[in-house]
Amino acid sequence: MTINTETIPKPLSFKEKIVDEFKKATALFLYFGVWFCSLAFLGETALDIRPIPLSIFWFTLIKAALCAKFMLVGQAIFPIKVNRQHGIVRSLFIESLFYLVVVLALNYFEAGLDGLIHGKNFFTSLAAFGQSNPLHVFALAIVYWLIVWPYLIFAGFKLSLGTPATLLILFGPKKSS
Repeated sequence: MTINTETIPKPLSFKEKIVDEFKKATALFLYFGVWFCSLAFLGETALDIRPIPLSIFWFTLIKAALCAKFMLVGQAIFPIKVNRQHGIVRSLFIESLFYLVVVLALNYFEAGLDGLIHGKNFFTSLAAFGQSNPLHVFALAIVYWLIVWPYLIFAGFKLSLGTPATLLILFGPKKSS
């Protein structure tokens, strides 16, 4: 009996695991950073604030970094699993709701922290998140879910097909240099 060694993944060394986690964290940070900066920019332009303060982008990048970190911690605690019987979408829907709760919790925490920075009570600022309007918070939750969902689908494809096949499907073959 022969074993095809190409199909058995080689265990990663500690250094390779660190590099892999750094790559995941960087990709997630950039993904969330683009989304959160875009939403912050949209919000500032909707309020017609001129000049647009650059500080909002720093806060959104910090939130993106924290969100990426919490997503990775969440994945370490509750690894993404794809059930081939249910497909990627059905398998990951409940997990997407878990990650949505993480993102919303971060936003509440950010509102409380922002209040502290501006000399307000943390819990009062926390309660004021989303203008204390449950419908507004629900609308934000939908937007945040739409941000998290494509990442989870991408992760599901990588689990199901492998990273090389997923990248090949999405970006085409690597160009020879």
